[in-house]
Amino acid sequence: MNLLIYHGKDELLEDLAEFILKIGNDAIEESGRFNFVLTGGSSPKTLYQQLSTKYKDQLDWEKVFFFFGDERNVSATDKDYNGLMAAESLLQPLGIKDDHIFYVNTSLSPVEAAAAYQTAINLHFNGAQPSFDLILLGMGDDAHTASLFPDTEILESSEVGVKAVFVEKLNTYRISMTAGLINNATNIAFLVFGKSKADAVKNVIESEEENTTLYPAQLIRPENGHVTWFLDQEAAALLNT
Repeated sequence: MNLLIYHGKDELLEDLAEFILKIGNDAIEESGRFNFVLTGGSSPKTLYQQLSTKYKDQLDWEKVFFFFGDERNVSATDKDYNGLMAAESLLQPLGIKDDHIFYVNTSLSPVEAAAAYQTAINLHFNGAQPSFDLILLGMGDDAHTASLFPDTEILESSEVGVKAVFVEKLNTYRISMTAGLINNATNIAFLVFGKSKADAVKNVIESEEENTTLYPAQLIRPENGHVTWFLDQEAAALLNT
């Protein structure tokens, strides 16, 4: 695990953008494509806007394939749909072709949507075990990441795939990559900032005893990949480092 702490959000996002570009360019040089999993929520919006403007000429975007680590069970036109924010801030400005974007089809039931998404991923990897070049993750102040929320059934899954999960405290379904699928990635980057995340960061990174039911982000521990945390000082305030 690599822990990077920044004075402010601007410096953090600049380094994270350069991190993404390096991994992307290396992947394209090695395999001819960059398989990139996006995170939702509001935290990455500025990052996506910067990638589509300031950094748009520093990667061959025609060779990038975009996926989503999780999705809300709402219409694709709903403001809370992760794919919509990414489309407006990153994918449309870059002119990404439709066949390079893997949206979650929320017109299906959550279980059907998860199964369809897993099938699409498996086809993209030609039946081989899916391994993304980079998965970008956020983390909530309850230590959830993707839609791996505390006390949810998906935390017990040993599958390498995509599942529907009912989040009781939100009274809704989500569609999410499992920890097993996330942990197959070559690179995983957490983007976390703000003082409201400090307790969660402390518990996930420095807890003496593992408790993945309470702190699901602790599940993200790939055997063969690399995890990098991009934190601002507020989010890292309680760490002993």
